[in-house]
Formats: sequence, C-alpha cells, structure tokens
Amino acid sequence: MEDGTVTTHLMRDLEDLKKEILAMGAMVEEAFNEAITALVDRNPELALKVMVSDNDIDMKELDVEDKCLKILALHQPVAADLRFIVAVMKVNNDLERMGDTAIHIAERAAYLAKRPPIDVPLHFDTMVDRVRTMVRKVLDALVEHNAEEAREVIRMDDEVDELHWQMFDILMNLMDKDPSAARRAFHTLSASRHLERIGDYATNIAEDVVFMVEGEIIRHSFKTQKDKREFPYQD
Repeated sequence: MEDGTVTTHLMRDLEDLKKEILAMGAMVEEAFNEAITALVDRNPELALKVMVSDNDIDMKELDVEDKCLKILALHQPVAADLRFIVAVMKVNNDLERMGDTAIHIAERAAYLAKRPPIDVPLHFDTMVDRVRTMVRKVLDALVEHNAEEAREVIRMDDEVDELHWQMFDILMNLMDKDPSAARRAFHTLSASRHLERIGDYATNIAEDVVFMVEGEIIRHSFKTQKDKREFPYQD
C-alpha cells in the first residue's frame, strides 16, 4: 500500500512538472513572437514590453528547477521517469536562454525602429518563419513526446544557418559600400545572429526530447560539414 502511495505521489508530481515546463515554454514562445513582431513591424513599445518580461521567465526557470530537484530527492525516480526529469532540467535551461535571446532581439528592434530601414533585399521573413516553425514544433514535440517531430526540428537547423549566412554576406557588403549604414546593418546582423541562436536552442531541446522518449543521446550526431566562418564581432 505504501509503495502505491509513493507511486501516486510521484505521478502527481511528474504531471505538475510537465505543466510547469509547458508554462515556461509558453512564456518563452510569447516573448520570442513579440520580439520578432517588434523587429518586423518596427514597434519600439512592443520591444520594451518584451524586455521587461525577462524577470518573469527567470523566476519560472528557478521554479521548474526547484521542482525537479525536489522530485529527485523525494522519489529517487528511475528509467523513463528519471529521463523525463533530466530532460526537463535541460529543456528548462535552454528555454531560459531562448528567452534571454528574445530580449536581445527586442533590444535590436528598439534601436532599429527609430532609424530609417535598410534598403537592401533580405530574406528576413523567411528566416523568421523557419525559426518560428522550429520553436512551435519543438514545443509540440515536448508536449506530445514525439521523437520524430523533434528530429524534423533538428533537420531544419541547417536551413536557418544558411539563411543567416546569406544575410551576413549581404549586410557585410552593405557596410563596405555605405559606411553611413554600418550601425543599422550591424544591429540587423546581430538580430539575425540571435534568431539563428534561437534555432540552435530549439535544436538542443529537440535532442533532449529524443533522449526523453527513446533514451538515445543524439547530441552532435546530426552535425554536418557546414561553413565554419567566424563572425568579426562579438554579441
């Protein structure tokens, strides 16, 4: 009877943990979507709203981490339950970093909204669409314990990287030709870099979902021989 009570308590705590990590994901997704909207629509007020949301995301991360540690201490879970908790701890960390990166995009959006737009053709809308899709799909994969959808997210990362490098080449060329546009080009390039980084975090979460569902560690196994050029600036 005692074992049954312990199991019931563990299942209840795991279900509560699942709700908390999903709430964390929803907060981060909202911050990311609003940061992108602020950037695309040149909306400094929305950018500011995103920037002040950072503390809420940080507090949620600490809350989720605390719940994970308490479950580990109280129940000493094994097998699939242990994998789930380990995955949640890693996903929680990547979601917090994703939230921080959304803040960085909002900061670039606030700067660019007050300056004239850059007059060069960029595939920014395409990149935004791809990263948004990655974020949405990886959160769905987490909710549904869907390893195949998680693998699809991982495969999408190369396309986002390529779009970022295309933007890098265009904006570097603009800076060479028109020094007066250098600051705006730099902030646009930085926004692109942060978008690409959110794609990387979505990929990390997708790898953790595969581990959670199948018990297989696939981190690094999807790497390709992509261009390893370095940026001539630091974020």
